[in-house]
Amino acid sequence: MLDFRSMVAAAPRLDYSFRDYVRFEADARERHEFVGGLILAMAGGTLEHARRTASVIATLVAQLGGRKCSVFDSNARIRVQASGNAYYPDASVVCGKVETDPDDTLSAINPTVLVEVLSPTTAEYDRTDKLGEYQKIPSLKHVVHVAHDAERIDVWTREGNDWRMKSFGSDEHAVLDAVDCALDVSEIHRDPLA
Repeated sequence: MLDFRSMVAAAPRLDYSFRDYVRFEADARERHEFVGGLILAMAGGTLEHARRTASVIATLVAQLGGRKCSVFDSNARIRVQASGNAYYPDASVVCGKVETDPDDTLSAINPTVLVEVLSPTTAEYDRTDKLGEYQKIPSLKHVVHVAHDAERIDVWTREGNDWRMKSFGSDEHAVLDAVDCALDVSEIHRDPLA
């Protein structure tokens, strides 16, 4: 399993600026995240990861239809202004007008919901460091983690200045109160070919 903390700690400190990153990313063939002055290549996903991500996005699009919320796939970059870092969550929801970073019109800064479909190599990082980063975004109400190793969805919800996590299992619906949506855990994890 990759240990992202060790990788970041051991990597040479190149200290790119966010503007350097934006210029680099504009010409890159693959996507990269910007963390602590480093430009980090994103790992490729599996077909199962892609299917679960598509299922989450389809569910959110269907349930948010007609409301003033936009659903984005993993091509939407999210900037955490408090740290300056930038990420590509698997899915995001922005309610109301999309606000962009003053230094990059391709980076949204006001998501309401962020979704990560976990994988064996990124699960620990997504549940710790990246979660902490996401929780710094003032507009954010929910962080959703879709498990890779069990039929489970964990939903982190902002309650004032605190965050609480609730797990939802088989035959349950992971509730996203802030956007009045629910993800059917079994349906998100269902393999239509099995």
